[in-house]
Amino acid sequence: MKRKSLIPLALTAAATLGATTLGVISAQSANAALTSNWYASAPYLMPFDNSPPDPIEVMNATGQKAFQLAFILAPNGGGCTPTWDGTRAVSSDTDAANVIARIRANGGDVSVSIGGYGGTKLGQTCGTPAATAAAYQQVVTKYGLKAIDFDLEEPEYENAAAVHNELGAAQILQQNNPGLYISVTTAGTAAGTGWFGQQMLNDAKSLGFTPNNYSIMPFDGGFNGASAQTSALEAFHGILMNTFGWDSATAYAHEGVSMMNGRSDAGEYFRQADFQTVLDYATSHRLARYTYWSVNRDRQCADPNQSTTSGTCSSVPQTAWEFTKYTARFAGATPPTSIPPTSASPSPSTGVCSAAAWSSSIAYTGGALVSYNGHTWRAQWWTQGETPGTAGVWVDQGTCGGGTTQPPTCPPAWSSSTAYNGGATVSYNGHKWTAKWWTQGDIPGNNSQNVWTDNGAC
Repeated sequence: MKRKSLIPLALTAAATLGATTLGVISAQSANAALTSNWYASAPYLMPFDNSPPDPIEVMNATGQKAFQLAFILAPNGGGCTPTWDGTRAVSSDTDAANVIARIRANGGDVSVSIGGYGGTKLGQTCGTPAATAAAYQQVVTKYGLKAIDFDLEEPEYENAAAVHNELGAAQILQQNNPGLYISVTTAGTAAGTGWFGQQMLNDAKSLGFTPNNYSIMPFDGGFNGASAQTSALEAFHGILMNTFGWDSATAYAHEGVSMMNGRSDAGEYFRQADFQTVLDYATSHRLARYTYWSVNRDRQCADPNQSTTSGTCSSVPQTAWEFTKYTARFAGATPPTSIPPTSASPSPSTGVCSAAAWSSSIAYTGGALVSYNGHTWRAQWWTQGETPGTAGVWVDQGTCGGGTTQPPTCPPAWSSSTAYNGGATVSYNGHKWTAKWWTQGDIPGNNSQNVWTDNGAC
């Protein structure tokens, strides 16, 4: 259900999330684990598809500290080795490692999700729980993980042997990695979960395996709005009690919810008010997890009320990263408020600028030019309501007037030994350059990741 009918844009993480030279992350070099409430709130983020956002920008805007990176699958050609989305071998990966390093350097951490909707899962190809666990242990060790999510969906969901391999692997990981936070995510129905979900729970019971939580996804199944979701959670609560013999409090303490923001694959709608209602239910019943799919979609579409489902926007009116603020609240954080315009801002220039004046109500795509406060500004990516000069999305192209743009003053020269954050400016070969994200050693105008934006001669 996670990726159904969502069209991947096949953008590399290095292009949008930023590349570093930090390399592979070992368990020894990973930051200390966050408290479990952060892993319980971590929203899903695809680092390689669906126009991945910069997680640091999201963290700074929302207060969210953890993300659920998706998905680990078996290789497309078969085999029992872990890959990202079936194509990128974990063993040789540096891109995801660099994304994780940036998040940790900003005070956060990640969980990694295995499975998802579609693709071939390791439980289908590895043959035994032990072999499946050995494959996942490579992921845990490579990235120094403190949390992992088993997202059991189709087609594996209907394969009892494959699900048994996954649950057995989860149990082995739990035993071999003390303190590892494990969530199990599966389909939701109006009755809580379906026949295959009950079969999965029965298998876990027979193994004597108890994860930190079992989470259902109450979307893509005839749901619409929060009342249908909380009703399904109540039904699932009863299933957990009956299956494991838990009392009510214990069942809630092992129950979670994974939602979908905006328009679902099936045309259901879950708006901000619905997220708030489910958040109130989750906190009042002390649920173990509250998350959603996905951060890639946590921004407004160019048409905010479009009648199709997108992998890169929510299809409902919203401000950027608005749904992620709900997961941050579940973790106990208070999301920051938006940066207000400074009272010292100069009044707009009376000179004539060739670009149209910036408007807070217009959605701009990457490359769009606007004028504001006597300067021309260029959008680096999709934006709406972010004032030029106060948001990193806008790059100052210099003063304008009479339809011309003046060359900007040259900033300090670029240095290969300096680490630059997103928005930093340098001069190189007579041009001014702006960093899109964290970078070190990437030559302006001559780097495969295209981290530097050419602002013209200076």
